Amino acid sequence: MEYSDLLSIAQTAALQAGAAIMDIYLSDEFEAELKQDQSPITKADKGAHAVINEILTQTGLPVLSEEGRDIPFEERREWEKFWLIDPLDGTKEFIKRNGEFTVNIALIEAGKPVVGVIYSPCLDLMYMGAAETGVIKIEKGREVTLPVNKQKVQFNDLLSRDTIGIVASRSHMSPETEAFIKRFKNVNLEQSGSSLKFMALAEGKADIYPRFSPTMEWDTAAAHAILNIAGTGVYQTDLYSELVYNKPSLVNPSFVAF
Repeated sequence: MEYSDLLSIAQTAALQAGAAIMDIYLSDEFEAELKQDQSPITKADKGAHAVINEILTQTGLPVLSEEGRDIPFEERREWEKFWLIDPLDGTKEFIKRNGEFTVNIALIEAGKPVVGVIYSPCLDLMYMGAAETGVIKIEKGREVTLPVNKQKVQFNDLLSRDTIGIVASRSHMSPETEAFIKRFKNVNLEQSGSSLKFMALAEGKADIYPRFSPTMEWDTAAAHAILNIAGTGVYQTDLYSELVYNKPSLVNPSFVAF
């Protein structure tokens, strides 16, 4: 299948998962449990996982999900291409009922995200992209193609700007992130949940997103794919090497997207 065909399948999976999430979001079935790592999980996380998994497995590609079984690296290392999903990114925001949660679906090939879908069911807002399609934004049925940055921004250029737009996590602000932000002049800071922070960069509404608190590969992969297609990167703290995927440990290092 072409990337554009796989993107269409991922779009369908995200829309159906979003519908399943909203059924629970608007109901009273809202109990949250704690996983072994003490992060919360709800009936919506599990339901969205089941919906996405059923659709994506029909492509014949492996699926790695936050809510799926723990697949050892010895098995995963053989995967040249696979789906990496977060069925409900921003579970804390879901529990708070602030609407800042998304469905994230990425296609990984040779350690790099090449297709991405991010869907916010509360906002009826989707971002999706592949090399053949560019980055598409669909909001309440209206579809637009986002412009591509023809030349990547250099970090030192951002440091020298008189004013800069920075996005940061609402629930995971860290002292390291705060110290990083203080390096810039006249900061316009926006805080939000889930992968919507990355999409502010894709739309040119913000310039940089630093993250110095833990994330997992499924938290970033879909957004990373979309940003790469849009001409933006998600870099490790050397500000040069991009994040890589399907590592022995699925924990991401700290990163800066710009």
